[in-house]
Amino acid sequence: MNEVCLRGLLYRAALPLISAVMLAGCAVGPDYHRPPPPAAPADWKAGSPWKPGQPRDAEIKPGFWEIFDDAVLTGLEQQATTNSPDLRAAFQRVEQARAVARITRADLFPGLSFDPNGNRTHYSAKRTAEPGSSPVGYTGNEFFLPLDLSYEIDLWGRVRRSFRAAREQAQASAASYQNLMLSLQAEVAQTYFMIRSIDLDRHVVGEAIELRKKNLALVESLHQGGADSAVDVAQAETELSSAEADLIGLQLRRAQLENALAVLCGQPPANFSLAETTRTYRPPPIPIGLPGDLLERRPDVAEAERSMAAASEGIGIAKAAFFPAIRLTGNAGTESVELKDLFSWDSRAWSIGPGISFPLFEGGRNRAGVNRAQAAYREAVEQYRSRVLNAFHEVEDGLIGLRLLKDQFQAQMRAVDGAKKVAELSAVRYKEGLASYFEVVLAERTVLDNEISAYQLNGQSMVTTVQLVKALGGGWRPDNALMTNSVAPLQSGE
Repeated sequence: MNEVCLRGLLYRAALPLISAVMLAGCAVGPDYHRPPPPAAPADWKAGSPWKPGQPRDAEIKPGFWEIFDDAVLTGLEQQATTNSPDLRAAFQRVEQARAVARITRADLFPGLSFDPNGNRTHYSAKRTAEPGSSPVGYTGNEFFLPLDLSYEIDLWGRVRRSFRAAREQAQASAASYQNLMLSLQAEVAQTYFMIRSIDLDRHVVGEAIELRKKNLALVESLHQGGADSAVDVAQAETELSSAEADLIGLQLRRAQLENALAVLCGQPPANFSLAETTRTYRPPPIPIGLPGDLLERRPDVAEAERSMAAASEGIGIAKAAFFPAIRLTGNAGTESVELKDLFSWDSRAWSIGPGISFPLFEGGRNRAGVNRAQAAYREAVEQYRSRVLNAFHEVEDGLIGLRLLKDQFQAQMRAVDGAKKVAELSAVRYKEGLASYFEVVLAERTVLDNEISAYQLNGQSMVTTVQLVKALGGGWRPDNALMTNSVAPLQSGE
């Protein structure tokens, strides 16, 4: 008898019973329904200088950094997305979660194995025998070609809920991967703009150094001619050295940020460098949408929601432990003491039947399992609501930050213009002998401080813009997030 015939015999015997119990089965425990999140406000508390974008009309694109129109930044983002070991590790976690879901799904189907075996046994003449009989020692062979069937009849939905929980955890893992990618991309952009802000500061300090070198030469010339004191020379030297020290400090900070950016891009710092530029950036307009849209635009919210769904399935899994577990087992094959007779029709053997396990007394184990599952679900619900509240909080911070930083930058630029006028007048007064050199020093220091503050505010505005994009979910899409970077959605039929 061949293996195909044996398999057919076994399935013909088992399938009627399997079909009957599957049709009669039900799933204990609650079905998942998304609980209401904290009430979304009708509009944002912080005013916005931009018109709210309508869904699908002006959404943030997946490559959100392209709104800054910077080819260098685009290249860095692509490097980070491709080379980051943290992101690749997260991708492998997604693959693991998907594999776990497939493993769990396998329990929905009968397990069938082919386990051929044979043995040669010597039976002792001194073994136990029936009264009045004398055992005889002998040696015999026994050969088996069995197909073994094992199947848990899912009357109470434990297997189905286990698969759904694993599938939802896989989706949560994929959303976590997207959230990590968004965080990485935002970190790259923020670090990049911090470096560009330092570049502008270095440019300003460099100009201040050149100006102070000229001032030092002028003061030394006047001192040699007897028109100025040694105190003014010392003061000019001090201001020059102070500016040079500031420039060195900026170089140190830039080098540290450049090294951090290299690691974000998956490169050794020794092999990475970023050319300096004096380009001035301005925050681009961001389509912010309405508060309620945020729940569908952030991968971390989606991750929390899927984890909550998986925890809900856990309640049904725990409740199924109160009910009998029914397993259908069977085998079919051939059995013979002679190898030559193993494939003959008369050597066929089969058996099939259910096994039932009733949980009569578990010492409170099952009740504790249900309590644990219910508490885990309630925890997941609160974590989901916390994630939603934090999302609203981050967007509000971004909106109010951009609006006030814009006002602060404009005020700071007015201060820069005023300080420059004072410095020009002080220089004229000093050359005409109407003011001391200390007045010139104070005026120039004020100009430098105000210019650095202005560029720092501009850099802070760019960083806040990136943070707002991240708070809005970047270019993440709930309908295709699992397909990004080859992370395909896990369907129930896989």
